[in-house]
Order: sequence, then structure tokens, then C-alpha cells
Amino acid sequence: MRRRLMADWIVGHEAGKHCLIENGEVVYEDARIIFVGHDFPGDVDATQCFGRALIAPGFVDLDALSDLDTTILGFDNQPAWRKGRIWPQSYMERGPYEMYSAEELAFQKRYAFAQLLRNGITTALPIASLFYREWGETVQEFADAADIAGELGLRVYLGPAYRSGNLVVDEEGRIGAHFDEARGLAGLAAAIAFCRTHEGRHGGLVRTMLAPDRIETSTANLLRRSAAAARDLDVPVRLHCCQSRLEYDMVVARHGMSPPEWLDSLGFLSPRVLLPHGTWVAGSRGIDRPGRDLGIIADAGGVIVHCPLVSARGGRALDSLVGYRRLGLRIGMGTDTWPPDMVLNMQLGLMLCRVMEGDAACVRAADLFDAATIGGADALGRHDLGRLMQGAAADIVVFDFGHDRIGQTIDPIQTLLIGGAGRDVRHVVVGGRSVVIDGRIPGMDMQAEGRRAQAQFDGLMSRYPERTWGHPPVGEIFSSSYPVRSRHN
Repeated sequence: MRRRLMADWIVGHEAGKHCLIENGEVVYEDARIIFVGHDFPGDVDATQCFGRALIAPGFVDLDALSDLDTTILGFDNQPAWRKGRIWPQSYMERGPYEMYSAEELAFQKRYAFAQLLRNGITTALPIASLFYREWGETVQEFADAADIAGELGLRVYLGPAYRSGNLVVDEEGRIGAHFDEARGLAGLAAAIAFCRTHEGRHGGLVRTMLAPDRIETSTANLLRRSAAAARDLDVPVRLHCCQSRLEYDMVVARHGMSPPEWLDSLGFLSPRVLLPHGTWVAGSRGIDRPGRDLGIIADAGGVIVHCPLVSARGGRALDSLVGYRRLGLRIGMGTDTWPPDMVLNMQLGLMLCRVMEGDAACVRAADLFDAATIGGADALGRHDLGRLMQGAAADIVVFDFGHDRIGQTIDPIQTLLIGGAGRDVRHVVVGGRSVVIDGRIPGMDMQAEGRRAQAQFDGLMSRYPERTWGHPPVGEIFSSSYPVRSRHN
């Protein structure tokens, strides 16, 4: 079926770059775009005119929130090791367990995937916490996730996260690590089997990846084998790296090298490697150790996954986006936390870059928009994603620029980064299928889904004392902003 979408503004793509088309149209047939511009010469089966709106390529989220996000619990509650973010030795000795049932894990993915679509994210590489897991993620939950993605129409790269170690805090408050190499390698073997079984499912909507969880919980053997498997399978491999002072210092103490130096020594780095978050590197604030961490990643063609919102909440930022680009680094974007709002992440990314550089002219709105579209697509080797042009996948987002929503409009991309939000997404198409219509997912009651999500989240919070150092009650782990006066006070 041939469909035409029309709006006041369209982000087209010519000669390898985005361009803006006033009062234009996008025509797609089945899963592919066949025309972008003015006055399509052929016949169409249906036309939809959005008027004062922006039609844009769908966002590519390389670290996409697929969780009922527990990182928000650390917003005003620090330090993390005293708030359930590192397992106490007593919990390890008692035996970690799955705090969600299989049904709850499936609901978590369904709820999160729906939120990604509602925020204009059409390609997602899911990320979820392992703090409430027995160890790693399972093949079955990701088989379920593949079916959920197919049902909702979200383009995904899936792979269960695995690890060979876990951070532990002892009774004296000292942080160390517990390693189980055999368990990590079993997780890698299961992830490889998942890739072989699920690659290309749901008409190619489901692709696969490898996801060793964090550099500080990985052994050299696990990372070497992961890199080799990624080459053999020709899939992306994502590893959280250079995201905390604790991680950086642990890797240096353990291996005598910085995280990028160690990865380079293992032969892990390559153009298929995705590295969230890259904020703690040689020469950055708080790291006195000399070195060329970013140069090592750039030389290997690795991709930094920039997640401005979650980094800024933790008091950190890239130093800086344009500085990384000057070094030749490839950069894509990720959400990684609630809300999974790529527009908000672009806004913060732009502002933080200007703050870090001390120069308002150093970066433009288009630089962040490119990272959230072309940057992410190219990181995956997918030149048919992240752009609206003939032959590209029909992954399309419509932003409502109504006078009651967006304010005064100048250039549409600048306007989006000034006053827009993920909530301004009105319509989403993935692979030629309309998956968000008038801001809603067909067949989903998001109010009911939200109530269920809150109940599930509350249940998880109630278990936090079990895996928090000293096992304090919930009220001591998570403080209130102000004193609470309930009806029973």
C-alpha cells in the first residue's frame, strides 16, 4: 500500500546530510520510502496531512531504557553503594534471587517498549538493571521481548546481558568484586545461541547484539570471546565503559591500564563496539592519570554512546561533545533512564556541551539531531535508518508543532530543541506500519499500564533492604524531599 504524509516541515536527506523541506511530503510503499520532496508524480492509496508539524526520521537509541527505571531512586539518595546499587556481602552469602517473575519481566519490556515508541524512538538497543537479578538476563525473557517488539512494531537489537563478576560491599564498607568466570562464559554461550536463533525475526524487525554488562564486572577471557563472537556473528557488541570513577579506578588497579587501554590490549575494540558513557577518561575532571583514552577508541572506530540525562543527574558530562568529535570519535545517543525522551537528551547534550566549552557557538541543534539519527544508524551499519530518503526504511516520526504546544517556531530543529519534548510525538511509523496514532499505541490503555507499572515498581522497592548495605528500612534508603504528614500522623 502506498501512503503519503504531508506537513509544514520535513527532514529530508540529500548528499549524505539532512536537509529541510518546507510544505513537503513523504511517500512510502510497504516498508520502504519511495519519495521525499514536493509533488509526488504517482498515485497514492492514502494521504494524511499533519499541517503545523515536523516529519522526521525515527530516533536510534543505542542504550534504550527497557526497565522500570531504578536509577531514578538515586536522584536524591547517595552514595549509591549505601542505596542498593552494590550488593552487600551478606546478600551474596544468602544467595541473590530474581526479584521479578517471568511475567513481570515481560510486562516491564512491553511497558518500556511502548514508552520508547511514544517518544519517537523507532530503533532501540534495550538496557535494564541487573541489580535486582539473580545474575544476568535470560534467553527466555529476550525471546519474549522479541515477540513484544514484533507485536508493538518497535525495531530492536536484542541480546541478554551477561557478566563474569559482580561488585560487593563488605561489612566495613569496602567495595570489591566477586567473579565467577564459568557463569560469565555460560552467559556468553547463551547469548550467542540467542543471536543465532532470533536474528531477523518478525520480518527483520528483530536483530541481535552481544551485551557484556560492564567493563568492571568482565574478565579478559569474557571480553576476548565476546569480541570474537561479535565478529563471527557480525553483530554489535555493547559494553558500559568509562562511566564512573569507581569503575575507572578498579580497572587501573586490577590491570595497570585505563579501561580503553585494557580493551585495546585485549583486541576488543572495533567499529562494531558501542561504549556508553565515556565520561570518565584520561584528562577529564577527576582523572589525573595521563593517557589518550579517547584517541584509542577513535583509532579503533568505536562508538561513544552519549546519554546526557543520566550522566548529568550524576553530576557528569562529556568534556565535551565537540571535543570528542574533534578527535574523530563516532557518537550516537542513548536514553538509559526515565523518561526515555530523546528530545530531552538532545537538549541537555547541547546545553552541557556549551557549558563545558564555555562557548555558545561551539555546537548547534543539528549536531545533536544528527547524533540521534544518522549517528546511531551508522553505528549499527544501517544506512537505511535515521534518514528520510528513497530506499530507506519507512521509520518516521511526526512532531506536533501546534501553537498550543511548541511556542514560536523558527527553524524546526532549533525549535524542537528549545521547546519540544517527547510528548509532542503525534504519529510514528516503523517499517511502514503506523504504531503510534494521535499519541497513542493502538490497543494499549496506558493509564492501566501505568498503574500496573507503579505497583510492580513499589513491590521492587519494598525488597531493597534485602540487597542494601546494613539492610536499613526502605524509609532510610530513600529519603523524602520534605517531611511527610500522612492522614495517620
